[in-house]
Amino acid sequence: MLKAFITDIDGTLTDDRRRLSTRAVEEIRRVVDAGIPVVLASGNTLCFIDALSKMIGTEGDVIAENGGVYRHGYTGDRHSAGDRELCFAAYKRIIDTFQPKGEELRLYSNDYRYSDVAFARDADVNEIQKLLADMPVQVVDTGFAIHLQSEGLSKGAALEKLAELMGLTPADFLAAGDSINDVSMLKISGTGVVPANASPEARAAADCVMSKPFGEGTADALARYFP
Repeated sequence: MLKAFITDIDGTLTDDRRRLSTRAVEEIRRVVDAGIPVVLASGNTLCFIDALSKMIGTEGDVIAENGGVYRHGYTGDRHSAGDRELCFAAYKRIIDTFQPKGEELRLYSNDYRYSDVAFARDADVNEIQKLLADMPVQVVDTGFAIHLQSEGLSKGAALEKLAELMGLTPADFLAAGDSINDVSMLKISGTGVVPANASPEARAAADCVMSKPFGEGTADALARYFP
């Protein structure tokens, strides 16, 4: 029996212009009011997700920076993992290689990150992966930014730890996501669903592909699994 819900944000609750689906928000509020815990999981910063959690109406259970940061409730301790200095060393190598070619690779929200390094998608991710092949760093392209994070970190790994703090297991969760950085979360959860806009990797990891894209598909999933 599913007891909780974890969801990605960009592309899963929002559309391709990053506008929140009001119907998805209404469905989340409905399940929260029914006593079902909801976790927001994103590659974005903790402060960004906190603001969104307040506006949507969840209880502050969050996973940020693609699993590098997690917290149980607004007043819970912040748990951070990973070697950010290593990620910066990898970023410097990228800059030294690609900036002379005219690619800016601007950092995103650098002052607010605890675990990873995120920057603009100005260079080919496959070339970046080859460049960093000898470093213990993951290169994650979320479709909105390129992230560098320590090996072993993921939304799924963070869900294992956060679920324990919540008195649950990953199998208790319905998970929703749309991108490659959601695959670990979709696989480890009790049931994984993706909206119709999901990437091939996310689709392959899911138990169900909804007929509608973006937040509308996620809203349909909530209505189906938590009627």
